[in-house]
Amino acid sequence: MPGEEVSGDMHVATATSAGALLAVVDGLGHGPDAAAAARAAVEVLDAHPEEPVTALAARCHQALRRTRGAAISVVSVDGAGERLDWIGIGNVEGRVLRGSASERRADEALLLRAGVVGYRIPEVRALSVDLAPGDLIVLASDGVHPAFSEDVNREAEPQALADELLDRHGKTTDDALVLVARVGGSA
Repeated sequence: MPGEEVSGDMHVATATSAGALLAVVDGLGHGPDAAAAARAAVEVLDAHPEEPVTALAARCHQALRRTRGAAISVVSVDGAGERLDWIGIGNVEGRVLRGSASERRADEALLLRAGVVGYRIPEVRALSVDLAPGDLIVLASDGVHPAFSEDVNREAEPQALADELLDRHGKTTDDALVLVARVGGSA
């Protein structure tokens, strides 16, 4: 956020033995306290990347109890890039935008559950989505307008697309973060 020295929005993008773990964490508010909450969640995710997304959400909830809390979306992608499991608590948006190999499949949106990780979370259950080579996984904090997934250049490189989405849809009233990953594969 303009005027702040630290961001309360952080991400995780790491390879695992099973595939990859992706997450966006949005510490409530902005400034140092939001950054501390986000950092606590990122430390948990970095320390346990092999665990199921529901277990990671529970671990983050315990770790953030002494912070102001956060909104978190966590994605576990299998190594073959054929499926993901994801979970969202709070308002970190998630989308699977279909590539050309998925012409007959519709884009998917992460079902977000109301709550604040570290304060109060609902009973959560991971949802699964089938993937194909070329599909994009996009996570965005609430500092990005939720209409970010409209009119997306699906052929752009992930970093260029993240930069473009942030430039076009980022708000100046909050921290903002966009994470983009493309599903690999043989195609």
